[in-house]
Amino acid sequence: MLAPSRWRLISVVAALIFGVLFTLPNLLPANLRDALPAFLPKQTLNLGLDLQGGSYLKLSVDTGALRAEKTTNLIEDVRTTLRAEDIAFTDLGQVGQDVTVRITDPGRQNEALNLLRSRLGGALSAGGTGLELAAQPDQRIRLAFSAQAMNAEASRAVDQSIEIIRRRIDALGTREPAIQRQGLDQIVVQAPGESDPERLKSIIGQTAKLTFQMVDDSVSVAEAAEGRIPPGSVILPSQSEGPLLLKKRAVVTGEMLTEATQGFDGRSGEPIVNFRFNGQGAARFGEVTASNIGKRFAIVLDGKVISAPVIQSAIMGGSGQISGNFTAESANELAVLLRAGALPAPLKVEQQNTVGAELGADAVRAGAISLAIGAVAMFVFIILAYGLFGVFAALGLILNVLLIIGAMSLTQATLTFPGIAGIILTLAVAVDANVLIYERVRDEAHLGRSPLQALEHGYQRALVSILDANITSAISAVIMFMFGAGAVRGFAWTLLIGVITSVFTAVVVTQLLIGWWYRAKKPKTLPIV
Repeated sequence: MLAPSRWRLISVVAALIFGVLFTLPNLLPANLRDALPAFLPKQTLNLGLDLQGGSYLKLSVDTGALRAEKTTNLIEDVRTTLRAEDIAFTDLGQVGQDVTVRITDPGRQNEALNLLRSRLGGALSAGGTGLELAAQPDQRIRLAFSAQAMNAEASRAVDQSIEIIRRRIDALGTREPAIQRQGLDQIVVQAPGESDPERLKSIIGQTAKLTFQMVDDSVSVAEAAEGRIPPGSVILPSQSEGPLLLKKRAVVTGEMLTEATQGFDGRSGEPIVNFRFNGQGAARFGEVTASNIGKRFAIVLDGKVISAPVIQSAIMGGSGQISGNFTAESANELAVLLRAGALPAPLKVEQQNTVGAELGADAVRAGAISLAIGAVAMFVFIILAYGLFGVFAALGLILNVLLIIGAMSLTQATLTFPGIAGIILTLAVAVDANVLIYERVRDEAHLGRSPLQALEHGYQRALVSILDANITSAISAVIMFMFGAGAVRGFAWTLLIGVITSVFTAVVVTQLLIGWWYRAKKPKTLPIV
């Protein structure tokens, strides 16, 4: 077992080449790194928020606003469904968190109840119904979202918000953002390198809900402002001409967009946003514009009318442009928001912090110093305790560090300050494995075994304890990585890589070096006895 085998030599040489190649870019300045040949790796470690500086935001999803929006949509769905079947009704509106409607004809209450239940009361994937409907006295029908439905909707809103936030931050060019769910309705955003949290908030906190709604000209805005708002309509503010009366039902929504880019108007030269719909959106947009020539439709963003042009002709191509006193920067930001998609609910900022680049540089220096001190202390201990075998262990530790940094560079893992602590802990675990091996070898030698037998028995019997300890550490690291967030995940990933490299260097590398030494010296006694 101790004799140097070909597979052991090949594995150690391959590990050394891997560690050097993927660690080297981290040690070179940017100009030299860019000058490396194309076939050599150039990726470096990503530094976390605490090492690089950046912005930290803790956001919460406004589930109250989400419920209010769903209730508003439900009212419009009830109105549309009953009108389509010519069922007369009155008093449609919200009572508390429920929606109620009174059916004018007593004989059609059950018909309306069954119709609404079949059209609106869908089943949930987890079981149960999403909408509860019940007949009430005075020909009324009550509709209420079930607790299951609202919990599922809130959970889905958080998941959707995380994905949309990620797309928006990626569009800004921020490298390796950390976006994790925290608790039931909170999201933690860490954006290394982004030093302006206000800019970050303006991008990720805007709902960016785009709708195209028809202007209601059945009554004047002044009459509507006095309270004579037609059913199914709403007054919304606009950027340029004051309040406008619009139909509540959106004819096309931003979810149907496939493309949004910042551009300039060919005539005026003003910044605009060009957009394109998917097939469904293009067909619906073409149908609406064809049947409403001469009327106005409004482009609404987050409850505010950006523009309300007159439909001159049918728009069948599925593309158009949005104008509205934009600057080039604001038009580009709107395009970014529309490409990423609308948030399902508003986000509230619960906490924000900024880590300066200078503070991050101080953390890097402190981490490097602590890593160097820890490594040197371990080298001194292992060499003083075991002499030549300690030197072999120290060489294994150096390769261990190269492998950890190389693996993290290859996987583009983010190194945080707790991650540096994980590297130091990994070195301690590797030293502990060497101590187990050497103490076992010493015990075997004291039992009267020959040097070769003592070495072979020592490695064989210490391996069981080493594997037990490191498998336990690996399981802990996996659990922390799966259920942790932010710095905890960084620590867990570093620890998991370190566990694997520690076993390799403590067992395979030192065994190869000791095997070479024994083959060359043929000693009568071991230097650690």
